[in-house]
Amino acid sequence: MPIYESGEDYLETILLLNRKTGYVRSIDIANELGYSKPSISRAMNILKEDGFITVENGGQIVLTEQGRAKAEAVYERHVTITAFFEELLGVSPENAEHDACKIEHIISDESYQKLKKYMAQQGAAPKR
Repeated sequence: MPIYESGEDYLETILLLNRKTGYVRSIDIANELGYSKPSISRAMNILKEDGFITVENGGQIVLTEQGRAKAEAVYERHVTITAFFEELLGVSPENAEHDACKIEHIISDESYQKLKKYMAQQGAAPKR
């Protein structure tokens, strides 16, 4: 089943919150993204049904193998595109971050792979 931009954002947020705190609940995602608890609850149900997350007793949200792979891929695109804009184009960090967040969802794999190759040739490495 295809995952939409919002689903990718949720997965990326879960990944980053888990790295930061080691424990993720719906309220943590709501606080991080500034969304309502009902909106997060609905999104988590969809991600659970699609096999991207599990929700354990106590409400802890855990990425499945499939969910982790997707979240890591989205995050990699995010940091790579941000670095491209900042380091190679001289875009401000705020705009680079904002633009990368939009582009990471729509860039083709071919274009992304070429961008990564170009960055490597230029010696520009994304900061993770």
